[in-house]
Amino acid sequence: MEDIEDLLVGTGGAPPGFRLPLNAVGVNPRKKNKAKPSKISPLNDLPKIPGTQTIYVKTFGCSHNQSDSEYMAGQLSSFGYAISDNPEEGDLWLINTCTVKNPSQSAMNTLITKGKSSKKPLVVAGCVPQGSRDLKELEGVSIVGVQQIDRVVEVVEETLKGHEVRLLNRKTLPALDLPKVRKNKFVEILPINVGCLGACTYCKTKHARGHLGSYTVDSLVERVKTVIADGVKEIWLSSEDTGAYGRDIGVNLPILLNAIVAELPPDGSTMLRIGMTNPPFILEHLKEIASVLRHPCVYSFLHVPVQSGSDAVLTAMNREYTVSEFRTVVDTLTELVPGMQIATDIICGFPGETDEDFAQTVNLIKEYKLPQVHISQFYPRPGTPAARMKKVPSTTVKNRSRELTSVFEAFTPYNGMEGRVERIWITEIATDGIHLVGHTKGYVQVLIIAPESILGTSAMVKITSVGRWSVFGEVIEVLTQVDVQKAPNNVPNQEKLSPCSNQYESCACSKEPEPCSCGPDICGGQIRLEEYAVSKNDSSMENRGIKNPIHWLLRKRRNHQSKEVENDIASGLKNKQDWSPGGWDIVDRALLVGIFVSFLMIVAVIMHLEFRTLPSK
Repeated sequence: MEDIEDLLVGTGGAPPGFRLPLNAVGVNPRKKNKAKPSKISPLNDLPKIPGTQTIYVKTFGCSHNQSDSEYMAGQLSSFGYAISDNPEEGDLWLINTCTVKNPSQSAMNTLITKGKSSKKPLVVAGCVPQGSRDLKELEGVSIVGVQQIDRVVEVVEETLKGHEVRLLNRKTLPALDLPKVRKNKFVEILPINVGCLGACTYCKTKHARGHLGSYTVDSLVERVKTVIADGVKEIWLSSEDTGAYGRDIGVNLPILLNAIVAELPPDGSTMLRIGMTNPPFILEHLKEIASVLRHPCVYSFLHVPVQSGSDAVLTAMNREYTVSEFRTVVDTLTELVPGMQIATDIICGFPGETDEDFAQTVNLIKEYKLPQVHISQFYPRPGTPAARMKKVPSTTVKNRSRELTSVFEAFTPYNGMEGRVERIWITEIATDGIHLVGHTKGYVQVLIIAPESILGTSAMVKITSVGRWSVFGEVIEVLTQVDVQKAPNNVPNQEKLSPCSNQYESCACSKEPEPCSCGPDICGGQIRLEEYAVSKNDSSMENRGIKNPIHWLLRKRRNHQSKEVENDIASGLKNKQDWSPGGWDIVDRALLVGIFVSFLMIVAVIMHLEFRTLPSK
């Protein structure tokens, strides 16, 4: 079926969020078997009123896709449709797809097959249909293109009537002020541009999202003002390449970041997270970006994919930078931004990757010991140049992936945080249903046990134990209103970015246990323990443990259970019983024996004293 686009005569289509009449949308009615008309039509056979059905929304892929789904859900909800994450409840399934890797597309295929077998009307959105519109799996389903999400209501209504609709042509960017239903009401995923300027040989997303298209600074700033007024506490800037922002409209990323930061509340109640950026387009702006990352209202975190530690492989990937330039990005940001946390990506087994190439990648990861490394095997995507290259044997690819994963998982990036006091921003419930999830200024995940009423707030917590993927904390104080004070500027070449920065200025605190020049209420990073009336003796717990073996055992047991909880949360377990310790391990037994021995000693002392007093009587 050919793409059917706007058929409104003499117009350019409907305004964003408005439905077109039936004759304005190109449809392909499904053929139905002729049947003899029934004299009496059951009530269940009567057509349902549009806007009364339930739509099951499933999203695969990146945060940009998640934002698109939230916009589509918002429009459907504003027209009366109920939104559900339960496929059994859905009268229609809306599937937003990802084309980055084979597994995500395979999951999409499985879901489409299940939907067809359940006779559910299907609408498929996202990068898969946009980049591969002729897939066999897409036959008989309606399609919404990545730049047609503002017309999802039309497509859903026509699909529910039994029509097949396809809207795929790229036009202007969807408006940012469309209705939106956020998956997390405290987090706004804000797309700043679509597409990119790259031409990576393995990437299918470019086929779907296309060339770079940036939203204007003014439109993005207005959106920021709106979501802050809505109560959002985190704003994630999302894009296929954040660093390339604005190059098509004559601006750049630092201009946008400074404009957005100027609108953030001065009490630090709303934080900004900068999205993934490739090395080439931030090299010339490193100092300006570092200045923004130092700001108290901006997380000191950046996702910079390197993909390989070999220049030869990067050339084959057409990544347009060298390993040395990646090092420059990491070294500069680490030097200029105290407590900076950087995440990266690695593709194992790219066509032509030799053992030496892979060794260079392993050495790069070992050298920097980054806290987050997303490791994936190479998946050839149809229609990409890399799919035609000579492949590395699959067993070799798997072995390299396992080896690099083992190297990475051996790191302990959060050692040394135990005992510190950090300010965190709390925005969600962990998958175990018990812990709340917060993040430090460096975007380190902190798991706490606290009432859900503090979601959407900021708090001071003491780190009680550390794990491989996150740390655990105890709430000291919930910050309802930060006492903003002007702190001295201790970072060279620091610019005042906004009213927020005028009051906070730069935070010179770091992850290292050293004095912090920021005041206790305004520093987004480490806070000195004595400033929050935390006992100074807490730092000598190990010494106290030697004198008090029971205390030491209790503490070890707590740390042991914390690690179990963290591992299970990282695995996505949702059932409380899934992570609860079941059975007695060595720490439990030692604790029990210690308590029993102590009890016997107390009884013996009492009896001894009693016998000594008998002769005197």
